[in-house]
Amino acid sequence: MAYPTVIGPYGFKPINLLGGQVFAGSTRQLPIQYGYATNIFNGDLVAINRGTIVRAAVTTTVAATVIPSGTLLGVFLGCSYTDPVTKRKEFSQYYPASTLAGDIMAYITDDPDVVMQCSVVTANGGTTIGSASTAIIGYNLAGSDLAGSINTGNSSNGVVAPAATPTSGPFRIVDVVRDSAIAITATGSSGTTTITLTGTGLPSAIPVGTDVSYIAANGQIIQTGSFVTAAAAAAATSVTINAAIAVPGAVTSIPAASTIVFTQYPEVKVKFDFGFHAYYAA
Repeated sequence: MAYPTVIGPYGFKPINLLGGQVFAGSTRQLPIQYGYATNIFNGDLVAINRGTIVRAAVTTTVAATVIPSGTLLGVFLGCSYTDPVTKRKEFSQYYPASTLAGDIMAYITDDPDVVMQCSVVTANGGTTIGSASTAIIGYNLAGSDLAGSINTGNSSNGVVAPAATPTSGPFRIVDVVRDSAIAITATGSSGTTTITLTGTGLPSAIPVGTDVSYIAANGQIIQTGSFVTAAAAAAATSVTINAAIAVPGAVTSIPAASTIVFTQYPEVKVKFDFGFHAYYAA
């Protein structure tokens, strides 16, 4: 079993910078307006509007009400403020909506080249974990927007698993997270966009976005460049993929009686696509 087990979306977590540069944890402090009426959770994406931080709902685009129009500033990592009742300085995992403090400061990771780790869900606003595949590295995905948890203070945002070859979205896929991958095997072959399994079919269910590979006669694993586009239940004998496999040597189908490996990657590493970050917008 993979470790750790990903049970739900947890927001965007800065882990390093492009090129493998170390993320040192540096943040910028910017104000949140007195009484701002929306919770902002740790791992949420934020923008700036009239000089103050606002939560940004990011799906396929960013709301055009933020300045510069339709762009992000970074990732929210907590805040501090003077409690209006106790008059004590508070350091909070999240910003509680409608806080009546005049000194609220948000801690923001604002580097436009930051690489973030997040989970993959099956639909926008959902909590069901889906999958990415190695075939979509370098492509873009849409975001999933969902309110976070006031119990943990953490975000519930992530990216949406692709049901077809991705074409656009605000998040460029830098890599999959291999530490939490889950792999199952079954026996079968493929045609154009259908994998047909023999015997008892799938040993367990697989979600949309699951990576597809198979084992060659020499025991080596072969990446097909294809992924699952419709969730398949346990014992299913037919699995739909986005495109015919593409393997050097003009191989366009998985041979009969092959061991097929279905790998779920529930987490990915992403960065903001060019033009979505306020520092990289004209």
